[in-house]
Amino acid sequence: MPANEDDFDYESALLACARGEVFAFESLYRRESRWLGGVAYRILRDRALAEEALHDAFLQIWQKAHTFDRNLGSARGWIYTVVRHRALGMARGLGRETAAGDMAALSDIRGEPVQPNDGRDDAADIDKCLEDLPPERRESILLAFLDGYSHEEIARALKTPLGTVKSWIRRGLASLKECLS
Repeated sequence: MPANEDDFDYESALLACARGEVFAFESLYRRESRWLGGVAYRILRDRALAEEALHDAFLQIWQKAHTFDRNLGSARGWIYTVVRHRALGMARGLGRETAAGDMAALSDIRGEPVQPNDGRDDAADIDKCLEDLPPERRESILLAFLDGYSHEEIARALKTPLGTVKSWIRRGLASLKECLS
């Protein structure tokens, strides 16, 4: 890991993993496992299952690092996506989903960082941009991207037509993109 953690190069670490460099893999794990475990836990709501999902996801990261394509997004985003998809796959495979009416499970993320602040104010910027969204757009985006709800599940949870939910998410993401640029 670089002396200054703010300069951690996720892309280089993934490329090193693709070459079989174990140190790079260990660095990624040490740097991100705590946060990624939180992502898996938010989806699975079970510590043991979240740990299993994290383990499986890191095996996949090691084995599939060569498939990372910088043209499709950031290396850090790719890593988070692997973990999120693994946790969602486990939840679906177990026939689990958060009860649509269980809004208590949707705790405020500002108290539980999903990603560490890596020296920039990304998390604060995202929080500010989310706060500026209309409540229904913000909630739809959080349900979709943090809790892994499908559009149909969000529509049921919010007792809103599916087309409206899709529109809220699409417009909310456009607003976030504009706010963060």
